[in-house]
Amino acid sequence: MNKTILVAVNDIFFYTKVRDALLPQGYRLEKARTQPDIAEKAASETPAAVLLDMNDRAVDAFQALETLKTDPRFTAIPVLAYASHEDVATWNKARALGVNTIVTRNEMSARTKELVEELLA
Repeated sequence: MNKTILVAVNDIFFYTKVRDALLPQGYRLEKARTQPDIAEKAASETPAAVLLDMNDRAVDAFQALETLKTDPRFTAIPVLAYASHEDVATWNKARALGVNTIVTRNEMSARTKELVEELLA
């Protein structure tokens, strides 16, 4: 089973939480720092899933999501995203673009491993 997760999270403290939740489970993390990184690494790494911070200003998450959900090379890769619970417009737009799962930042922080496993099940 492919256990590579493409992680588009630039917040170092949050990335550390994701890393600490997933590495002990045998996952391999590939970091994407910018929107072009996401398509490039999705093509070269063929990740099992993409983890996307919808509120990260360094990554154009909407463009990344659109690319992942419209490019035939990537449409089978599930996307787990998180956003501020107050940012209803982001939640609605992410759903419209085809995100597989979107949760609050707090839920992502508390349930990273479980959310990834549910996404891949």
